[in-house]
Amino acid sequence: MTEPNNLTLSHDDIRNFVPKADSLLGKSILVTGAGDGIGRVAALTYASLGATVLLLGRTSSKLEYVYDEIESMGGAQPAMLPMNLENATFTEMQQLEVMINKEIGALDGLLHNAGILGSLTPLEMYDADLFAKVMKVNVTSTLMLTQAMLPRLKAAPNGSIVFTSSSVGTHPRAFWGAYALSKQAVEGMSDIFTQETQNTTNLRFNCINPGATRTNMRAHAYPGENPLSLKTPEDIMAGYVCLMSDDSINVHGQVVALQPKN
Repeated sequence: MTEPNNLTLSHDDIRNFVPKADSLLGKSILVTGAGDGIGRVAALTYASLGATVLLLGRTSSKLEYVYDEIESMGGAQPAMLPMNLENATFTEMQQLEVMINKEIGALDGLLHNAGILGSLTPLEMYDADLFAKVMKVNVTSTLMLTQAMLPRLKAAPNGSIVFTSSSVGTHPRAFWGAYALSKQAVEGMSDIFTQETQNTTNLRFNCINPGATRTNMRAHAYPGENPLSLKTPEDIMAGYVCLMSDDSINVHGQVVALQPKN
C-alpha cells in the first residue's frame, strides 16, 4: 500500500463519512456492474447526491431498471452503457471514452465494481479457461477501462478512480483461487497507478474492500450463510461516497476495509 500523501481522512473517517446533500453535485461518475448489488446501490446513491451516473453493465434490462429508478427519484438523467467486460476490446472502451466526451463532456469518477467469482477450488485443480475468464473480467478489463478513461479523468478538477478489492485479496485464502489472485492484482494496480501519478495532483486511486455484504456473489460463495446476518449494500455506502467526493482529494493509494472485522 502506498504511503498516504497528506492524508486528511482516516479509514474510520471514510467508513463513517456523512455526505452533504450536494456532495457529488455536478460530477459525472461511471459505475461498472451497475445493474445490481453494490453497483446498483452505488449508482442510486451517487445520483441522489447530485451526480450524473453512467451505468455500465452486461445486462441491458438491469441497466434499464436502474435508469428508471434514478429518473423516478428525480436524479440527473443517467446514461446506459451496455458492455460485457469479458469480451470487450480496448478499442471499444476508447470509443466509449469518445462518446462520453461528446455526450457528457466530462468524467470525474470511475468505480470499478464489476467482477466475477469463478470457482472455489484448489489451485491444483482450477480450470485454466475459467481462470483466464476471471482474470480478464476482474483485472485485464479493469486496467483497459482505466487506461481508456484516463483522458477524461485527467481533465477533471479532481478525478477519482476506485477499485474493488476483497479480504481474500489483502490476505489470500486457500480455495479462493483466481478471485483472490485477481483482487491481489487490483490492489497492486491501484498502488502502481498511485506511484506513477504522484505528481499529478488532480488524480487519485484507491481500493475499497466492502467486506461481507448481502449480494448474489456472496450468496454463491457462502450458500449456507444467513443473508440477514450481513450488512446490505446501502449500509456501506459512506465509503463509496467519500472516495468520490472532494472531501477525499488527499487520500491516495489506500485500501479501505469498510467492515474491518469481517
